Amino acid sequence: MAAPDALVSTSDPGESQWFAPFSAQRLLVLTGLGMILAGMIFGDIFAVFILHQNASRVGRSLTSAANAALGGDVAGVNSSFAGVGQFLENRGTKVDTHVHLIGYGFLGMMLAIVQPWIALSEQAQRRLAWLFVAGGVVLPIGVFLIHYVGLAYSPLSAIGWASIVADAGGALVMIATAGYLYGLAKHFRTSKRPPIHDPLLSTQTTSTRLLLAGGLLLVLLGFLHGAYYAGADLYPHEAADYHLLSQMSAGAAAQNRAQVDQALADYGQLQGEKAVNIAAHAHFAEFGILAMLLGLFQPYVSLREVWKRRWAAVLLLGSALLPVCVLLEIKFGLLAGGLADLGGLLVIVAGLGMWIGILRYTGSLDVATVRSQ
Repeated sequence: MAAPDALVSTSDPGESQWFAPFSAQRLLVLTGLGMILAGMIFGDIFAVFILHQNASRVGRSLTSAANAALGGDVAGVNSSFAGVGQFLENRGTKVDTHVHLIGYGFLGMMLAIVQPWIALSEQAQRRLAWLFVAGGVVLPIGVFLIHYVGLAYSPLSAIGWASIVADAGGALVMIATAGYLYGLAKHFRTSKRPPIHDPLLSTQTTSTRLLLAGGLLLVLLGFLHGAYYAGADLYPHEAADYHLLSQMSAGAAAQNRAQVDQALADYGQLQGEKAVNIAAHAHFAEFGILAMLLGLFQPYVSLREVWKRRWAAVLLLGSALLPVCVLLEIKFGLLAGGLADLGGLLVIVAGLGMWIGILRYTGSLDVATVRSQ
C-alpha cells in the first residue's frame, strides 16, 4: 500500500486526493461525525440524569404556584414562577447544546462532500475547516454555560459572557461556511474548469446501499409521522393547552383546589404527549440523514465489509428503536424510556465504529482510482 505522502498529487490536475491525511475533507468528516457523537452522548446523559428530573421540578413549581394563588399568596406565586423560569432555562440551554453539536456535525459532513468542488487552495480549505471546527465547538460550550454564568461581569445589561462567546462561535461557523460557498460559486463560474474525479461518489458498497436505503426510509417515516401528528393531534393539543390553562385560572379564582389539581395533572399529561411526538418526528429524520451521510462515506471506512454491514445494521436498528420507544413512553413509562436510551446507545456505538474506520483509512481507494485511469 502506498504511503499517504504518495497520494498528494496525481497526473490529472483536476484531481486531488481529497481524503489525504490532514486534508480539509478528512478533517470535516472526522470532526463532523465527532460532533454528532458528542451531541448524542450529551443528549443521552441529559435525558437520563436531567430531563425527567427537570420536568418533575417544573411540575412541582407549577403546583406550588397554583396553591399559592389559591391562598392569595402573591409572593409565593412570583417565587414559584421564578423557579419555573430557572428550570426551563436549564433545560433549554442543554437542549440547545445537544442540537447545535449535532447540527454543526451534519453541516461539517455536508461541507466535506462538496470539497472537490471548492475552487480554493488546499491550504485555504484547511484554514476554513479549522475555523468551522473552532466555531462548532465554541458555540455549544457557550450555550451550555449560559445557565451557569448568567450576567456576571458582563459589559452588557441583557447578554452575558457565555452568550457573547456562543455568538462568536456562531460567527466563526458563518464565516467558514461563507468561504466555502464562495469557493463553490467560484468553481461553477469558471468556464474552463478541469474535470473532477471524486472516488467517494463513484464507489458504492453493500453497506453504502444499506445505509442510503435505510436512511431514506427513516426520513420518510419521520415525514409521515409529522404529517399524521399535524393533521390528527396538533390542533386538538393546542386547543387543549389553552383550555387547561383557562381551567387552572378559573379554579384558582373560584378557590376550587380539586379543579386546579386536575387541570395541572391533565396539563402535564398533554405536555408529555406533545413532547414525545415532536421528539419521535425529529429523531426519525435526524437519524435518517445521519445514515445517508455515513452511507456516502462508507468507501473511506477502513474496515472489512462484513463489519461495515454489521455497523450499518446496528445503526439502523438503534435509529428505529429510539423514536418508536419514545412514542411508547406515555403508555409504558420507564420501560419504553430505557429501550429508547438503548437505541441511542446503539447508534452511538455504530457511529463510533465507523469513525474509527475512517480514522484508519490510509488512501487505498485513491490509489486504486489513480491506477485504474
